[in-house]
Amino acid sequence: MKIRLFALAFLTALMMNAQEIEAPKFGKGILNLVGKDSTWSMKVAARMQFLTVIDWANQDGNYIDPQSKFTVRRARLKFEGFAYSPKLEYKLELGLSNDDISGASVYTKNAPRYILDAVVKWHFAKNLQLWFGQTKLPGNRERVISSGNMQFVDRSLLNSRFNIDRDMGIQLHHQFNLSNSFVVKEILAISQGEGRNITTGNIGGHQYTTRLELLPFGEFVGEGDYSGSDLKREETPKLALGVSYDYNNNAVKNRSNQGSYMTNDTGFFETNINTLFIDAMFKYNGFSFMGEYANRDAKDAYAKNSDGSLTDVEVQVGNGLNLQAGYLFKTNWEVAGRYTNIAYDKTITGSDIENQYTLGVSKYIVGHKLKVQSDISYLDFGSNDKLMYRLQFDIHF
Repeated sequence: MKIRLFALAFLTALMMNAQEIEAPKFGKGILNLVGKDSTWSMKVAARMQFLTVIDWANQDGNYIDPQSKFTVRRARLKFEGFAYSPKLEYKLELGLSNDDISGASVYTKNAPRYILDAVVKWHFAKNLQLWFGQTKLPGNRERVISSGNMQFVDRSLLNSRFNIDRDMGIQLHHQFNLSNSFVVKEILAISQGEGRNITTGNIGGHQYTTRLELLPFGEFVGEGDYSGSDLKREETPKLALGVSYDYNNNAVKNRSNQGSYMTNDTGFFETNINTLFIDAMFKYNGFSFMGEYANRDAKDAYAKNSDGSLTDVEVQVGNGLNLQAGYLFKTNWEVAGRYTNIAYDKTITGSDIENQYTLGVSKYIVGHKLKVQSDISYLDFGSNDKLMYRLQFDIHF
């Protein structure tokens, strides 16, 4: 109740002290606020995703015993704008669903992980930005694409197994043109190395991430290189190629800054973990293609105790491949397909190769802001293959 009263009082104060309050078009936010002296602004937005999942397990060649669940997959509030000068931007995004805030532990003071993004972006020179705070690291393209702008109901297995998600630190963003149309983008990030909302400080070393992007045919319309489907119907072919390399020095989690802490008899096992991503996005006249490759290795993949004996945790080393493509019809219906392969090092992890095949159908009512998405997947995972059907409704204010 106290949180609700505070939020109501906060929004009331903003409205009373704002020079301009306008009701934007659907999907453009709930409120657009501008200070009397134009030294600050705030856009308030909200979005929800309602998900239904049905799984069928394979038993002796028959898919039986369907298991279903209905969830609020995501429920989020976002605040963004500028402070003092348009060159100083900020973004605050809060997660409210159980999936958004899960992961409470002693490392987060046993508190729900409400904060997704809390970042300030300073445009201190032409084509140069300095970011500081908590936000997504410049890892694989699929992870950086907003969960509200996806081509399928959810991201691929490659993302869930290899992504480096969010962390706290600083990022330097730069871009320049090699020619009138050829754009080059560069990002360098230094972060704490243990994921979002960590309050116990830096246990291991720090994490260093760099990314290079090449756009030989120029910028996508509406930043379409970081949005699923070709909703803008690019009139000319557009291509984005990206490479990210992440080095987590003395990492204490088994998936770089994600996964489980590698605890041992003296505290934590530390090892250097490297993650490489190579990705591409292509769009033209309703057709879209995205491909990603991921590789993770470690200096020592076996977490050990002080006497050299093994713990029950190991670094999840191996490779992943994700390929997906779709075509958007003029009726704003889209049909898309996806193939994902996960090949962990079985000698170390004991995991078999996973192959997932997905067919999706989407109806975009107001772009990604109001849509219905559905897909069916077949997961081939040794003797544990299964079928999965998903249906999701998105609404973004």
